[in-house]
Amino acid sequence: MAGLEFMGNRNSLVLFFVGALVAVMLFAGVRIVRNRANGPKNGQVMGGVAPDFELNSLDGRSLKLSSLRGKAVLLNFWATYCGPCKVEMPWFVELQNEYGPQGFQIIGVAMDDASTEDIAKFAKDMGVNYPILIGKEAVGQSYGGVNVLPTTFFLDRNGKVIAREFGLQSRSVFVDHIKESLGPGGSVRAQK
Repeated sequence: MAGLEFMGNRNSLVLFFVGALVAVMLFAGVRIVRNRANGPKNGQVMGGVAPDFELNSLDGRSLKLSSLRGKAVLLNFWATYCGPCKVEMPWFVELQNEYGPQGFQIIGVAMDDASTEDIAKFAKDMGVNYPILIGKEAVGQSYGGVNVLPTTFFLDRNGKVIAREFGLQSRSVFVDHIKESLGPGGSVRAQK
């Protein structure tokens, strides 16, 4: 009799765990479906106008992406803990100096949980000469999710996304995309 009681308790315990597992899986599935429904579809950002956003910079000013229309933009999602980000940042400093006068602007979006002070110190130590914005998850989601750092988008003068790169790329890849984003009138200064 005691053996049957133990088997009954054991079956109840197994059923409880199976039910809990099914509930967790359903919850996760619903979240995935909602995220896919609310965010851009795979490739939807490419070729279209970049999703607009307004974020605060390290100096507390807000910057709206659409305010940069007329300039070619390199939009770089990065983090202070990201090794490949540290490799490409000196290139970005050089590229901003080289192509900035032609109407080109780099924007860095910090996507980590470091304090604004820590991000500012990091940017200063790296010699960053372009705006660094404090990122929000919603902004990353509007670009299809930023699951790889660095993730870089290239926008033409009309705000259209012409290229996207995941992870560390060669400097020449960045130069090619910058030249493409500047377009045929690349040597003409952007309108203010």
